[in-house]
Amino acid sequence: MVQNYAAELREGGMDASNLNQRLTAIRRMVEEAADSGALNPILAAGIFRVKGVRREGKRLGNWLTKQQAQELLNSPDVSSLIGKRDRAILAVLLDCGLRREEAASLTFEHIQQREGRWVIVDLVGKRNSIRSVPMAAWCKLLIDRWSEAAGIKEGLIFRRIRRGNHLAGESMTPQAIYYVVLEYARPLKFKLAPHDCRRTFAKLAHRGGSPIEQISYSLGHASIRTTEIYIGIWQNLTDAPCDHLGIGME
Repeated sequence: MVQNYAAELREGGMDASNLNQRLTAIRRMVEEAADSGALNPILAAGIFRVKGVRREGKRLGNWLTKQQAQELLNSPDVSSLIGKRDRAILAVLLDCGLRREEAASLTFEHIQQREGRWVIVDLVGKRNSIRSVPMAAWCKLLIDRWSEAAGIKEGLIFRRIRRGNHLAGESMTPQAIYYVVLEYARPLKFKLAPHDCRRTFAKLAHRGGSPIEQISYSLGHASIRTTEIYIGIWQNLTDAPCDHLGIGME
């Protein structure tokens, strides 16, 4: 029955990611039912054997041009407390390539000086991997402007703000970081998510001449191959194969 359900979803055109997500939810429900004795273990074992769909290839992803990134960075109204905070958030995402979870957990104690520059030191990222990320002076300045306006100098950097521009003193969630990016991308007609800021960091750094291994260190990738995918180095969209066919409209 579950096998037929999965086949119907595939035939209906559902992508692999959404289909696998639904099958995972079914497996969890079946596991709980079997553990509580509400479902025959043999039937449950049969459902567990229903395989998900393997996703081939890699998503292209999305990134901003240098001009678009600058527009996004300049879009918050810095005359307000929330505008100062949001500009600092966008700065950290674009300048340091942090994940939204990492931005939400960033503390003042993370930002230290090393070799004459500001660095996010010992940041715990995906799979509990630890890395340090260099930070541009302008990014640190925007964080300082936010912290001075908010009156905070220790603990979590980004906090919730209540109505009336009052600091709530509570940490922001990764989902709140997500909504900040959407809020400023939408008026600019950018199709953007926080992870696209991370891709933009990698793309602009590579185009600016930064070695790919250094970009990989900043992103915390286990493999340079992953960084190449972020940058789109594996597929040249500027000088593409279709540009060399020698045919076209007469």
